[in-house]
Amino acid sequence: MQDHPRRDQLIAAALAALAGYVDAVGFIASGGLFVSFMSGNSTRLGIGLAEASHLAALAGSLLAAFVAGVTLATLTGRGQGDYRRRRQLLLVAALLSLGFGLATWGATWPALLLAAMAMGAENCVFEAGGDVKISLTFMTGNLVKIGQRLALALSGGPALAFLPWLLLWLAMIGGAVAGALAWPLLGLANLGVAAAIAAGLALLIDL
Repeated sequence: MQDHPRRDQLIAAALAALAGYVDAVGFIASGGLFVSFMSGNSTRLGIGLAEASHLAALAGSLLAAFVAGVTLATLTGRGQGDYRRRRQLLLVAALLSLGFGLATWGATWPALLLAAMAMGAENCVFEAGGDVKISLTFMTGNLVKIGQRLALALSGGPALAFLPWLLLWLAMIGGAVAGALAWPLLGLANLGVAAAIAAGLALLIDL
């Protein structure tokens, strides 16, 4: 994270906030499942399998949609042309827009699957050499990085190296708060708001 330009760090924080926003909306709409936090859905899948309940199918479909989004964004970003990240973020915006459109027709679950695809695609924006350099939805990993860099600071290393990772975590929490507050006002129409934000960030990211 520290190796990235300040502009990229700020855009990463905005995307983490977007992930929190969409995840809060998806969590409320689905009754307790996630569209960006796939570790949680993996646990839900395991519980559903143990109980032989429909929860397994619901969680499994969101996991599959997320992976499909990663795959699609990776393919979208291939090639040597400019604006790779912009194309990927426009894909995120398109998926969220389609989810918004389906939600307005009452197709709640397909809308949530598209939101999960969008969140999978978002994770590819800061990919390089086949590896994700900044995780935008996997906050457990970012919390680990905070702890590691705090240990480094206590050992005489850079005192503030943990701050960029803390910023990502706080951004996601802030986005989740915003999504939860916006839910009573817009419901799944919040996906349209998220699509507009993703499109705006796409215009900024490769300037």
